[in-house]
Amino acid sequence: MIYTAKGGLKRVVAVRMSPGENVMQGLENVCAEYGINNAIILSGMGSLDGCEYLVPIPLPDKKAGYGYGDPIKVTDSVSVTGVSGMICHDDDGNPLFHVHVNVSDNSGTVRGGHLTDNNTVLLTFDVVIGELGDGLEMGRAYDEDLEVFIFRPKQK
Repeated sequence: MIYTAKGGLKRVVAVRMSPGENVMQGLENVCAEYGINNAIILSGMGSLDGCEYLVPIPLPDKKAGYGYGDPIKVTDSVSVTGVSGMICHDDDGNPLFHVHVNVSDNSGTVRGGHLTDNNTVLLTFDVVIGELGDGLEMGRAYDEDLEVFIFRPKQK
């Protein structure tokens, strides 16, 4: 099944996080301050004091055969070469964040995946958030068949 919806940008919010900030908590705080729960991350870059992220792995006990295992942890500092994501919400309007990063470690190896809540800004972390206007609902809900949260765009 394919879900689609269309809409446009309502406003753009630029964010710069300082050293020591928790990335996901910072995003949550900014979105709470501006009342954002329906948006996309247009761009992002910066550096992290190590990195923790998830990638899908084979999990035979899951219905779909895949899921997220233990976080992958990079202990050295990393350069964030790209950030993408969606700021969705559940049926009650509570924000749900789905953020992915591409990072380069100190050997130049590029890695990437689903950002966890355990990431701290090293020097700076900059993102540009595009809040979506009328017409497009960025829903996110648990899918019983896949046993993970999935994106469910809806037309308002």
